[in-house]
Amino acid sequence: MQYNVIRNAKRNIVFGLINKLIVMICPFLIKTVVRYTLGVSFLGLDSLFTSVISVLSLSELGLSSAIVYHLYKPVADNNIDQVNAILNFYKKAYRCIGVFIMVVGICLIPVLPSLISGDYPDAIVLWKVYLIFLVNTTASYFMYAYLTPLITVHQREDINSNVNSVITIVMTVAKVLFLVLTKNYYYYAFTLPVFTIVGNLLIAYRVKHDFPQYRCVGEISSDILADLKQLLAGTFIQRACGLTRNSLDSICISVFLGLSATAMYNNYYYILAAVTSVMTIIASAFAGGIGNHVVIKDKVENFFELQKLDFLYLWIAGWFSICLACLYQPFMKLWMGKEAMLNYSSVFLFCIYFYLLKLGDIRGLYSTARGLWWEMRWRALAETILNIVLNIVLGKLLGINGIIIATIISLLLCNCIWATKILFDVYFDSTFYSRHIRTQAVYSVVTFIVLVFTYKLCSFVMFENELQVLFADAMICLIVPNVLYILCYYRTDIFKETLWLIKGKRCN
Repeated sequence: MQYNVIRNAKRNIVFGLINKLIVMICPFLIKTVVRYTLGVSFLGLDSLFTSVISVLSLSELGLSSAIVYHLYKPVADNNIDQVNAILNFYKKAYRCIGVFIMVVGICLIPVLPSLISGDYPDAIVLWKVYLIFLVNTTASYFMYAYLTPLITVHQREDINSNVNSVITIVMTVAKVLFLVLTKNYYYYAFTLPVFTIVGNLLIAYRVKHDFPQYRCVGEISSDILADLKQLLAGTFIQRACGLTRNSLDSICISVFLGLSATAMYNNYYYILAAVTSVMTIIASAFAGGIGNHVVIKDKVENFFELQKLDFLYLWIAGWFSICLACLYQPFMKLWMGKEAMLNYSSVFLFCIYFYLLKLGDIRGLYSTARGLWWEMRWRALAETILNIVLNIVLGKLLGINGIIIATIISLLLCNCIWATKILFDVYFDSTFYSRHIRTQAVYSVVTFIVLVFTYKLCSFVMFENELQVLFADAMICLIVPNVLYILCYYRTDIFKETLWLIKGKRCN
C-alpha cells in the first residue's frame, strides 16, 4: 500500500493549521487573563511545573516513535496481526510507564521549593498544584494514548487536529470562567487533567471507528522485541536531548533569576513555540508518507524528494523567522506591557534559535522513518550534555541571553551538522552530504539578507498607536519577504521542481 504524500499532507495541513490557530489563540487568551487576574508570578509557576513534568516524561523513552517506525511496514503490507501485537505491547508498556512517572513525580515533591529563586505566591500550596500537573501527565498513559501511532502511520493527523481543536476551545472557556468568576488557581489548574481525559476518549472513539480492524491482541516476535530494545535506548537519548532545549532552560532561569524572569522568558518562548507548532503540523503532514516512501522507494529518489521538501519547508521557516524578528517587540508591548519585555538582543537570539531548530526538521523525518535513533545516540547525548553545561555557565554569566546562546550552540554543532552527517552516512549516499549542507547554507544566507532588508523597512514605520505599528509591520512581513524569496529563487531548478511537487504532478 502506497500513500499519496502530497494529497494526504494537504488535508493534514489544512486541519492542522486550523488546530494550531486555535492552540495559539487560546493559550494567549488564558495567559492574558492569568496575568491580569492572578499576576505574572502565576505564569512562571505554570511554566516551571510544566517543565518539571516534561523532564519526568523522559521515562516514556520515546517509545511512541519506535512503535511508529515498526508499524510502517506491517501497515504497508496490510499485516493486521502484527499491527495488533505491536499495539498490545505498546498498551502494556505505557501503563507501566504511567506508574513509574507517578511514583517518581511524588518523590520529587520535597525538592520543589529549591527550584524557585525568591518567593512564590502565598495563595497556593506548591505540592497541591504540582500533583494536579502530575495527574494531567499520567492520565494519558493509563487510557488510549497507545492508539495515536495509528493516526501517524495512516497519515491521518487531521483526526488528532480536529479533536484537539474542540478540546482546546472548550477547556479555554472553562479556564477563563474559573479565573474571572473565582480567581482561584486550583480550579483553573484542575481543568487540565479533566480535559486530557476527555480528549483521550474522543481520540479512542475516532481511531476505533476509522480503523476497526485493529485490536490490542497477540504478542510481538522476539526479533521485533530485540530491535525495540535497541531503538528505545536511542529514542530515550533523543527525547532527553529535546527536553533540555526548553524544559531545563525554564528550570535554570527559575533557579538563577526567579519566577518573574521565567515568566518573561516563557512569554517569548510561547510565541516561538506557537510558530514552531505550525511548522510541526507541516512537517507531521509529511511524516506518514515519508515513512511509506522509505519502505518502498530507493534512497536516491528519497534524497531528491528530501531536497524539494527541505526547500519548501525552509522557505516557510525563513519567513516565520523574519516575522518573529520584526513583530516580536510590538506584539509583546501590546500584550504584556513594557515592563515584561526582553531586550532586542534576546529577540534576535530567539529568531536564530527558531531557524536552527527548523533547519533539521525534514532531515529528522527521514531519520525517524529510517529508525536511526540508536545511530544518533552519541550525537543526542553530546547535545544534551553540552546544552546543560552551557546553560549553567552562560546562564550565570549572561542571564536569559546566555541560556538561549547555549541552546543555539548545541543545536548548530550537534543537530544541524552532526545529525545530518549521520543520516547521510547511514542511509543516503555520503557524497550528497556536502551538497545538502551547502544548499542549506545558501538558504540561510538568503534568509538573513531578506530579514535585514525587511527589518529596515519596518523600522521606518512610525505611528503613535502601537496597534497601528503592529499592523503595518505585519503587512510588510506578509509581502516583502516572499517577494524577495521569489526574486532570489524563481530561476532555479529547485523552485520549479518544488512547484511541480506541490501540484502533485511528480510525486506519488
